[in-house]
Amino acid sequence: MFQLAEHTREKGRELRSCVVETIQEIMSYDDKVTALEADLGGASGFTKIQKSNPDRFVQCGIAEANMIGVAAGMSITGFKPFVHTFAPFATRRVFDQLYLSGAYAGNTINIYGSDPGFAVGANGGTHTSWEDVALMREIPGAIVCDAADDVQMEWILKEFANMEGIHYVRGNRKAVRNVYQKGSSFTIGKGNILKEGEDILIIAAGQLVSDAMDCAKNLEKEEISAQVIDMFTIKPLDQQLILEEAKGKKLIVTIENHSIYGGLGSAVAEVMAESNIGVPLKRIGVDEKFGQVGTAEYLQEAFGLTADQMKETIKACL
Repeated sequence: MFQLAEHTREKGRELRSCVVETIQEIMSYDDKVTALEADLGGASGFTKIQKSNPDRFVQCGIAEANMIGVAAGMSITGFKPFVHTFAPFATRRVFDQLYLSGAYAGNTINIYGSDPGFAVGANGGTHTSWEDVALMREIPGAIVCDAADDVQMEWILKEFANMEGIHYVRGNRKAVRNVYQKGSSFTIGKGNILKEGEDILIIAAGQLVSDAMDCAKNLEKEEISAQVIDMFTIKPLDQQLILEEAKGKKLIVTIENHSIYGGLGSAVAEVMAESNIGVPLKRIGVDEKFGQVGTAEYLQEAFGLTADQMKETIKACL
């Protein structure tokens, strides 16, 4: 069961701190859990794991593909590896290793891809991933999540530790706004209805869940009633919830810090097309663009992903 946070304008723990603390907690009761880094220990905070659990930490250097190979080898010998690097290097750069050494070989690798989309900030286009979800969705049996806040991130990591296979969660390194109360629990493959509404259905994931809620409240001021779902598990997708909540709606909108191709929007479009539900769909995300340099706030606006920009896009569609 989950409960919404009381102070949604405030931010929680930095997600990198949440990840480190959660892995350390899991290590305290599961001696099979290991952590691997690709020379980003300072940026991710994984150096704290290196200090607290030096015998279960591997610094692989700037060799991400090799890191996935090492993680696969650890899995073969019974360990449960958690790996981190920036989202494009955790997916695009190492895709062959994840697909073959990981999934095809039946190994378990838990991946935290940090700073996806506009969260990359000043690291620029080379470090920007608009395609990580699309890639990970293509791996047979993979689980793909986008954490809305630190509470959900902690729950996802603990759930991953009890599962076999390839598991991917994306999320900012820095603090994001609160969505859920501490202690909330979720279900892999099930979306969460955060707000009821009659006119349109907004399906969002990750950091933009907060902005989707803001957008829905702004639409209400203009007498447009919007329902909001947090679809934190993009694969497997909660198809049943989409079909149930789409009934009677004038429009379905997907919102993601990702390309509109291959991500949440594509996943929802596939369900709608195969079910022939006859409701228009608008995908809000990034369309045919590369990343650029700027602050996260600047980039979010530059790519049309603020609550006000979403509201205007939705009004235009209606």
